Amino acid sequence: MTLRTEELVLNMGPQHPSTHGVLRLILHLEGEKILKVEPVIGYLHRGVEKLCEYRGYDNIPPILERNDYLAPSLNALAFVLAVEKGAGIEVPKRAQYLRVLLSEIERITSHLVAIGTYGLDLGGAFGGGTNLAMFCFRDREKLLDLKEILTGSRFHPNFVFIGGVRYDVPAGFDRKVKETVKYLRKSFEDYEPFLTNSIFKARTVNVGVLPKDLALRIGASGPTLRASGVPYDIRKADGYSSYNDFQFNVITLEGGDAFSRATVRYLELFESLKIIEQVIDGLPSGSISSRMPVKTPVGIKLPPNTWVYAKVESPRGELGAFIYSDGKPQPARVKLRSPSYSNLMAIQHILPGHYIADTIAILGSLDPVFGDVDR
Repeated sequence: MTLRTEELVLNMGPQHPSTHGVLRLILHLEGEKILKVEPVIGYLHRGVEKLCEYRGYDNIPPILERNDYLAPSLNALAFVLAVEKGAGIEVPKRAQYLRVLLSEIERITSHLVAIGTYGLDLGGAFGGGTNLAMFCFRDREKLLDLKEILTGSRFHPNFVFIGGVRYDVPAGFDRKVKETVKYLRKSFEDYEPFLTNSIFKARTVNVGVLPKDLALRIGASGPTLRASGVPYDIRKADGYSSYNDFQFNVITLEGGDAFSRATVRYLELFESLKIIEQVIDGLPSGSISSRMPVKTPVGIKLPPNTWVYAKVESPRGELGAFIYSDGKPQPARVKLRSPSYSNLMAIQHILPGHYIADTIAILGSLDPVFGDVDR
């Protein structure tokens, strides 16, 4: 006789501690096996895109920094690049390099949160997950110290603005950066035993496999896409902010599973350190802004009927800003292309067939930030 069970509908979230924010997953279960999942979003919606229609272009970047709050300057950079593209504003080389410097600092700090919290997601059974989290947040402090020295802030720096950056590097900053990079390179090597032990692999290898064709179809990007075998990185493909001046590898794996996604982020830590070193060693001389003085910027206007889009490679993938201008001092429409939102669409395809215990292991491997999802 075959034992039959009724389908159970279970809510996981939106206040679940491991859903990485206010996400609600409606799980349809047969026993502990997942038959179907319905992600429910919108709990963190703040109407940021609508707010942009009531503010001047120079006042918008600080607002956008609150979207993907683990990489705030990259939100601002996507919007600023779009404005500069539409208005034909040139950015000094030194400012471009400093934008890259802060972008890579934030890429590492974001990945450290992703890797560290993933250890917590997998729990004590993973064998040292709590230790991994402590190591990641310890090392993240070193980079936040650099960020504070450069910008005066550890979180939302308001560093990137239209035409350049607000602050130049202080005296002795290059020495501090090189000391930090040397320390972090050695420290990051110590993470590897946590990410390659048998328990971690048992929880992640062949779990939540996202095939290449499906990843492309849903618009996945960033480490989620590269872990499925697609070597696409906007820093290489587009070369914005002088990224073409720097040598680094696009980390790509073929597994498409939770293990591959975590491994891509880990290996990208070392590539970002390479870029930071190259920025410091090759920092050009000259101005940090084409709109001086910085403290009293002239208001920006884009030509009427201007449509413009710019994108950056955020820690989660393609972060884009679309602007439509009708010639007024404020944009008529702003639309953000959120990588967390697109990557999250994989959940309903890759979660069915797994078990409740795999839910957080799969979700955490996508590294969603819900300010980025809901906006």
